[in-house]
Amino acid sequence: MVESVLIYGFQSILSWVQLALGVYAAVMLIDAATRREDAYRAASKQTKGMWLVFLVIATALLFLLPLMSFLPIIGVIAVIVYTVDVRPALKQVAGGRGPRRGGSSSDGPYGPYNGGR
Repeated sequence: MVESVLIYGFQSILSWVQLALGVYAAVMLIDAATRREDAYRAASKQTKGMWLVFLVIATALLFLLPLMSFLPIIGVIAVIVYTVDVRPALKQVAGGRGPRRGGSSSDGPYGPYNGGR
């Protein structure tokens, strides 16, 4: 009796975790789809198409297979790599969303750089 309640509780928690991971993978897929193709090449992070394929497969695996199997774990790893490595590099190449918008390429942290004149 107690074992069945514990197993049911564990499966319930695991299913919520899997749902959250699947939704997060879908959000990262949308993020990857909205980035420019040339940003991937400029950041030296393979191609946009490759990352879209990886993230589509990862999202599908997380929604279709149980989390305790091998393939969804690989999907989670792909989403983590995109989140911590590729996405920040794409943001840096594209200029990110910082407080300094519309500045010149010669702008420094304290204003325009005039070459020491």
